[in-house]
Amino acid sequence: MDVAITGSSGLIGKALVRRLRDAGHRPIRLVRRPARGGDEIRYDPAAGQLDASSLEGIDAVVNLAGAGIGDRRWTDAYKRLIVESRTDTTSLVAGAIAGLADKPGRFLSGSATGVYGDGGDSVITEQAPAADTFLAHVVTSWEAAAQPAVDAGIPTAFLRTGIVLSPHGGALGRQLWLFKLGLGGRFGDGSQYQSWISLDDEVRAIIHLLTSDVTGPVNLVAPNPVTNSEFTRILGRVLKRPALLPIPKFGPALLYGTELVEALLFESARVVPEVLHSDGFEFVHPELEVALRDVLNRP
Repeated sequence: MDVAITGSSGLIGKALVRRLRDAGHRPIRLVRRPARGGDEIRYDPAAGQLDASSLEGIDAVVNLAGAGIGDRRWTDAYKRLIVESRTDTTSLVAGAIAGLADKPGRFLSGSATGVYGDGGDSVITEQAPAADTFLAHVVTSWEAAAQPAVDAGIPTAFLRTGIVLSPHGGALGRQLWLFKLGLGGRFGDGSQYQSWISLDDEVRAIIHLLTSDVTGPVNLVAPNPVTNSEFTRILGRVLKRPALLPIPKFGPALLYGTELVEALLFESARVVPEVLHSDGFEFVHPELEVALRDVLNRP
């Protein structure tokens, strides 16, 4: 299978490229610099430049590009970048494949569980409505940008991803050093739910969806979300470090701003993978402690 991938230099993209190659598939990376071989295609989303003919005959497209949500303070300029880095890429790629004579059989486009907002203790499936928040607007705009592919009849699924567990990036990677020093702790009272997935299961789910008939939103999260208190306690136990110090909101807010901290650390998201479960996908890491021990104890 030939699979074109945007965002292939990111945490998920790199792992996906490796897994596809190991499975005998041919990942083709869309890159912003000059292409270095037959397995790369140059494109420029900001300028709207992509040679659509280079995608003729591709079996599937996985669209993962986008500026990091939690990488820096949400200034007005960075919020625009968060949105445009997603919508520009998605609309460019969706438009290109929509016009092909030999269209790909699948289009998997990045998305996020942030679309649901703060759900409290409620269990959230793909049927839940979008919230009225910045992150929800990011996601709805991101998914809407794929409409040309949908209108062209290309089976399209949206990868609504939660917290991806890896020591090399993402939310876990950013806070791991603090926990290793014994200075980690819950955020506030820790009652907010966190929906997570191991990097292995994230990549396995994407590959599963490449040959699935599923379309529309798909929650890429493990089946057992936990509260922040549970996450903190389990992470401390796995690292054999105390994790007793509660972290008030004002601490991280000084570094990243109140809006980002509220959305990413203090809102509750008890999201479950109803569509993946119905489609027969089986998780390697359904429980948090097993997942953390595996990802943190690898060389």
